[in-house]
Amino acid sequence: MFATAFHTSRHYILFTVMACLCVLLGGPSYAAGADSLFIAGSTYYEPDVSGPGWAWTAADHLELTGYAGEAIGADGDLVLTLVGQNSVVETHAPDADISMSGMEVWGNLTLRGSGSLTATGSQCGIHVAQALVVDGCAVDARADGAGVLDQTVAGIAAGSLTVRGGGRVVAAGAGSDAGLRFYGVRLLDEGFGADVASETLVADASWLDATGTDAGVACDRGSLVAAHFMTPAGGAFGAASVVDAGGAVATHVAIEPDGATVPAGETDTPGGKVPEDGTGEPAAGQPGAGPATDPAVKPAATSPKTTATKTTVTKTTKPKSSMATTPALPKTGDGYWIAASLTLFLLGTVLLSAAYRR
Repeated sequence: MFATAFHTSRHYILFTVMACLCVLLGGPSYAAGADSLFIAGSTYYEPDVSGPGWAWTAADHLELTGYAGEAIGADGDLVLTLVGQNSVVETHAPDADISMSGMEVWGNLTLRGSGSLTATGSQCGIHVAQALVVDGCAVDARADGAGVLDQTVAGIAAGSLTVRGGGRVVAAGAGSDAGLRFYGVRLLDEGFGADVASETLVADASWLDATGTDAGVACDRGSLVAAHFMTPAGGAFGAASVVDAGGAVATHVAIEPDGATVPAGETDTPGGKVPEDGTGEPAAGQPGAGPATDPAVKPAATSPKTTATKTTVTKTTKPKSSMATTPALPKTGDGYWIAASLTLFLLGTVLLSAAYRR
């Protein structure tokens, strides 16, 4: 009887040890949020840190409250809550973890809150490796290609883009370099695990205004929910971009909610009523200031780029780093888990051996 009880107890011990190892060794698969955050010129590897206008409260949550400064980058998924007016500009420091973009997230990014965000960069205003969701806030993202070589330039580049909850997005990519291609919104699968919804644009009762020298919106597919194309006339989702009624690529794409009305004193553009600069016009760089009134932050050369020889948006290849010219943020968290997992494995082996010897 004693032998039977001991035998049963030993099996309980083995089962418990194996269960603990499975949970602990599987830890990285269930980790949520960003492994690291680059902001205000510094890189942080743990949340619960803050600075002027920002607070990284949890691995998957960052809050901006009137932040105005250098680029923001995150290695992993991030939810960004916006309070008040916020702005980010690309970082030019040679030792920066990211550059050429105002905001760069190597995962999924959700922008939400009652505030606004203006993001400017040479290659991208906002670059998101996987899905970008703009939920109820105002976003203005612009890029002009200054200093970029043999790359795609876009106001927003992401695996997919969803604008919902009355969100308002302005995206512009414009320049004169014949070696570059410019888009307002460029959606592409960069090989970071994006699902079948990648390269898809969804506008759900929200606003989008996208302008690009080569195409306003380049995507594989899209859908409008309680929204419609204002521009181009007869707009539709083509094989690789939004096209007009004649099938030509649209360099300006404007979407608004069905039945949208413009309150007195506002303009019918994404961003709605925005701060003015004292002249009665939207202040430069604020969401809602369209390309005609708010040129790219870095003026392009005087000779405009023509589109006569670029009537279609082609996507023959999908390189993993086609939008990035610098390495991603370091994934130190994975290294810590590998070391911890190895230690736990060795400990489990010792415990199992001890149990069997009994």
